[in-house]
Amino acid sequence: MSLPLVVFLPFLGALAAPLFALGGRTAIAIASSVPALIALAVLFPFWETLANGDVVLQSYEWLPTLGLSFSFRLDGLSLLFALLILLIGLLVILYSRYYLKSHENVGKFYALLLCFMGSMLGIVMASNLLLMMIFWELTSLTSFLLISFWTHKQGARRGARMALAVTGGGGLALLAGILIIGNIVGSFELDAVLAAGDQIKAHAMYPVALTLVLLGAFTKSAQFPFHFWLPHAMEAPTPISAYLHSATMVKAGVFLMARLYPALAGTEMWFYMVSFTGMATLLLGAYVAMLKHDLKGLLAYSTVSNLGLITLLFGMGTKLAAIAALFHVINHATFKASLFMAAGIVDHETGTRDMRRINGLWRYMPHTATLAMVAASSMAGVPLLNGFLSKEMFFAESLALNLPGLWGWLPPIVAILAGIFAVAYSARFVHDVFFNGKPVDLPIYPPHEPPRYMKIPVEILVFACIMVGVFPTISVGPLIYAAASATLGEAVPDYELAVFHGFNLPLMMSLIAFFGGLLMYSQRQRFFDFHARFREIDEKAVFEAVVARCVNLANRFTGKIENGSLQRYAMLLVVAVIAMAFLPLTNLGLYIGESGLTPVDWPTAIAAGTLIVSAIVTAVMHRERFFALVMLSVVGLVVSLGFARFSAPDLAMTQLSVEVVTIVLLMLALYYMPSWTPLETTTPRRIRDIAIALTAGIGMTLVTLAMLTRPFSSISSFFLEHSKPHGGGTNVVNVILVDFRGFDTLGEISVLAIAALGIYAMLKNTALTPPSGDGQGHPWTRDAHPMMLAQIARPMLPLALMVSVYIFLRGHNMPGGGFIAGLITSVALILQYIASGMVWTEERISFRYHNVIGLGLLFATVCGAGSLVFGYPFLTSTFGHITWPVVGEFEVASAMVFDLGVYLTVIGATLLALVSIGRLSPHSAIKSKKEAV
Repeated sequence: MSLPLVVFLPFLGALAAPLFALGGRTAIAIASSVPALIALAVLFPFWETLANGDVVLQSYEWLPTLGLSFSFRLDGLSLLFALLILLIGLLVILYSRYYLKSHENVGKFYALLLCFMGSMLGIVMASNLLLMMIFWELTSLTSFLLISFWTHKQGARRGARMALAVTGGGGLALLAGILIIGNIVGSFELDAVLAAGDQIKAHAMYPVALTLVLLGAFTKSAQFPFHFWLPHAMEAPTPISAYLHSATMVKAGVFLMARLYPALAGTEMWFYMVSFTGMATLLLGAYVAMLKHDLKGLLAYSTVSNLGLITLLFGMGTKLAAIAALFHVINHATFKASLFMAAGIVDHETGTRDMRRINGLWRYMPHTATLAMVAASSMAGVPLLNGFLSKEMFFAESLALNLPGLWGWLPPIVAILAGIFAVAYSARFVHDVFFNGKPVDLPIYPPHEPPRYMKIPVEILVFACIMVGVFPTISVGPLIYAAASATLGEAVPDYELAVFHGFNLPLMMSLIAFFGGLLMYSQRQRFFDFHARFREIDEKAVFEAVVARCVNLANRFTGKIENGSLQRYAMLLVVAVIAMAFLPLTNLGLYIGESGLTPVDWPTAIAAGTLIVSAIVTAVMHRERFFALVMLSVVGLVVSLGFARFSAPDLAMTQLSVEVVTIVLLMLALYYMPSWTPLETTTPRRIRDIAIALTAGIGMTLVTLAMLTRPFSSISSFFLEHSKPHGGGTNVVNVILVDFRGFDTLGEISVLAIAALGIYAMLKNTALTPPSGDGQGHPWTRDAHPMMLAQIARPMLPLALMVSVYIFLRGHNMPGGGFIAGLITSVALILQYIASGMVWTEERISFRYHNVIGLGLLFATVCGAGSLVFGYPFLTSTFGHITWPVVGEFEVASAMVFDLGVYLTVIGATLLALVSIGRLSPHSAIKSKKEAV
């Protein structure tokens, strides 16, 4: 249970974090760091196991029929990313304490940050692809909320929407790819998928699966042409940029490529798609970074470029390139997080990020300047820093590709160009910000060093850059080896993490990149002038235009279908069903079987005739609304009798109770509507509707006859056999509802509750003036609540409640149950409203129906979750027998608690909806004391 604990600790911390917000920023920062510290302590004992190349798996069944298990995996690769997530997350938590202002909603900030941390841990530690997909989407949602944390800024809102649209779309593609892979392998478990690499690559669907999976990875890791969302996400607070967009979220796509490397890599398609995408991203990001005047904008595009470098390394398909990619994941996270934090300090102390204004800060902030210069030097690839080592490995791998002909020159040339740009924009970061004259019109002047503890996270990260650069084997060697072993899925080749490999071509490439970058920076104005010749493309404007175009097309399409006519909606629905069912039924061969039908007796024939006549009269007389409602109630009554006739008493009782509630609901609605409907449809339209109705009716008749006259196998025997021994009840219908299909029932009562709350919310502040008469000019009676009706209804309430309790208690073994009992109670209480009025009834009901709904859902959910405590699947029920004096021995099932939840939810939802409609009239509507509160 330790691995799930690591993942869910941040979520638990997110629930508690807002409670500490009242204690101030220091208290909530300390509280928010506790989950990450505990998670690190839980992971520590596993290091020895992982260092030996072993894997830790912990799995629990969840939805086995769907292939979804609650399984988690810890190997070298997941440990590497988990450490980045937790350690940099801790530093960001400390940094945020001083970055955020006291008036900001720090409770919300830290709660969202911890939720994102947990989501990222879920991605890297999930051992089931579907489970990983759930956490993948959670990162998109939480990052959307974090990027838009400053909701008052339009740029933040737009950047968040752009990030969600791009990564969300990629998530849909990834889901499709995962489903295809699961279908090929026959499992969504990572062990099975990674072991079936040859099977996946040989399958005809491999190109489709690979394309879809890479779309998910490329959108998440901001690869060309999906790179544009990342720079616009820089509108988020700087701690979010340092965490999400340098060390965690944008690394999720890179992690996915590393995780599925044994299953998908090693083909020409992988090489060309991944390497050329990485190559384009590497150059484009480096080029644009040099042009940005915004400090975070420069860092954003440099992040895009470095992500392209990592992608290119994975795309090369060699083992040493994959190792270099993993090494650069660590190095980029350390130097880029420290640079973002330094940029945040500059912004915090000067009030601007414009590099044309923040000049000469060395004299005001020497400590911060020193830290930033070391981190920027690492980004540039200066020797004795970690960035130099991984980039030299990148240069070496670009030379080792051995592509045919002139193509062999492409990777080294791209690598050198990217290195030149990296040195140039790193030099610009250092020189333009900390030297290059004096500050120009700073909003905050004079700037000064930030609080002491705000610099500690930057110092730790910079120290890591130096330690890895000087002592790579000692500091990160074992971790990289373990991660490489897990990524490659086979023996790790010999490699060396050394500060100096001798005078060789990679070193020469590094020198060319270094001096070429300094030369480019010295000639930066010519570079700017060259770029100014070309038309600037506003990526945000393009994205907004595409979104607006899509919305416009959707509105036009919706306008052609949705015109406010329920008749048209019904017609389109029926026509669509007819069209979709026609071809399959034709291919199947719709014919009447040889099995005979049940003989029709006179009572059944009379009931069927009544049903048909009532339905026809309802359709013909629909303009006379009250009369049509009466005929409709006859239809419902006959259907109830039909259920009873064919031995379905539970359905009959449910249908009858629902019919009463529905008729009352429609009567309340008709009270505010005209009593008749004018003739609005033309004769051709009526002929069309009759033709559609006859087609659908005849089609359903033929389908029904074909089903009833053919032999068929039913699952009813399973429920009949297992209802008593496994569910503890002889009423199979009720056992299905609360046990076998309890999850469905939980979903249904949740939908019922949501619908009732929606009705309440829509009608809460609405008042309608009812008509003064009944439509024929007759005024309503002054005696709104007749004494006779009130005197009859009041004593019926305890009798109805007694019947309701009886129906509820016997429901597990005889016709009844929580749903029917809830409807009976609802009808009894509705009768009190009708007979005695809103005021009289509300004064005697001391509870809110909202609370009843909540209590019902709580009972049902707790009952289902209780089985998890004992190691059984959700909503597993049990039963036993107890003996009471006088009563004797009787059975008690845990499903009764679930049924009680159904009972309460039905009561609360039904009455909340009906009473909300009843309060619409300004004459009858009241605000009871509990509503006023």
